[in-house]
Amino acid sequence: MFTSKKKKNLVVGCGFSGAVLAERLANILNEDVLIIDKNPAPGGLSFDYTDKNNINIHKFGSHIFHTNYDYIWKYLCKFSNFIPYIHKENALIDGNKTNIPFNLNSLYSIFPKKLASKFENKLIKKYGFGEKISIFDIKTKPFFWDRDLDFLASYFYKKLFICYADKKWGSTGFDLSNAYIYTDKDNRIFKDKYQGIPDAGYTKLIENILNHKNIKILLDIDFKNIDTNGFDRIFYTGSIDEFFNYKFGILQYKSAKFERTEIDREFYQDTGVVKYPFNHDFLKIHEFKHYSNIKCNKTVIAKEYIEDFKPNTDTERFYPVLSRRNLEIFNQYKIEAKKFKDIYFLGRLGDFKNYSMDKAIKRALEVFETIRFKNIIDENLTPENEQLITR
Repeated sequence: MFTSKKKKNLVVGCGFSGAVLAERLANILNEDVLIIDKNPAPGGLSFDYTDKNNINIHKFGSHIFHTNYDYIWKYLCKFSNFIPYIHKENALIDGNKTNIPFNLNSLYSIFPKKLASKFENKLIKKYGFGEKISIFDIKTKPFFWDRDLDFLASYFYKKLFICYADKKWGSTGFDLSNAYIYTDKDNRIFKDKYQGIPDAGYTKLIENILNHKNIKILLDIDFKNIDTNGFDRIFYTGSIDEFFNYKFGILQYKSAKFERTEIDREFYQDTGVVKYPFNHDFLKIHEFKHYSNIKCNKTVIAKEYIEDFKPNTDTERFYPVLSRRNLEIFNQYKIEAKKFKDIYFLGRLGDFKNYSMDKAIKRALEVFETIRFKNIIDENLTPENEQLITR
């Protein structure tokens, strides 16, 4: 049992990272937490709301929770029930809608049946059924090389991966080692054990996480306007370069804007997301009705347009650009951050990583365990024990 004075914590950001950390500090350590956010509502990029047709709208694009971690799934289920949902996506390639990820089904939606069958037979013969094959291996390993499979790898790389990367990142420098073909017929985007959508939405889920007597929430307020004196610790989930006033340079992000449209039909597309790597100037179309059990004769879609993030504008940081230059800048900020004893950086922006929701939660729980362990050490560091440690 801890006997020291109750500590006061400032958590910056009401997304998953900040909310989970605040809940653990308040609930497990019985400490006081002030959590702030510059937005008028909690949720971060997972913010959602219900429209007049009772359709749950994800304001910043589709968010599907998925994880293989039992403890993370059990943790979230304390705060919300989940609608079982298996996410699938399509992409428009040469006028044909095909499933993503590329697998044996994809072959038949793009190529003539005879050619698709030829590709399928060669893939299974060379690699077996149910395998994940790197396009890099198909194109570069001499003992694997096959003219037809080399064509197949080049086709998919050019038609999807290169075009999609160019639209999303503004660069055709897509890493070939991240492109795969699957020798199966599993059309799921995520293969995780647990998948679903919070039945009352992500915003309500985060509100439930933050519903604790030790937690105070201040919204629509900037960290720069907060007096940090009196806080024992600060947990910062905002952008680390902004915290340091961009002293080592601006970390590059891509932003996105969403053009929402209500349509008088039950569904607009077959899947929740359709990607447009080549056609049109938008990257994806999201259809949110797929993520709930709502039945009505209307639906809502959102076209996602990629743009550059610009500081001091109304653009949001969405996708970190993990170039060599940006990683070098980030490492400088990481070194600078280590100079602070009781300021912790985490989350998608604090860690400059493209976290999935479960990875953000995992990271927050890891930071909390670091704090808890440090508390135990501090509580047991009597003058006699301190002498033993420093000898």
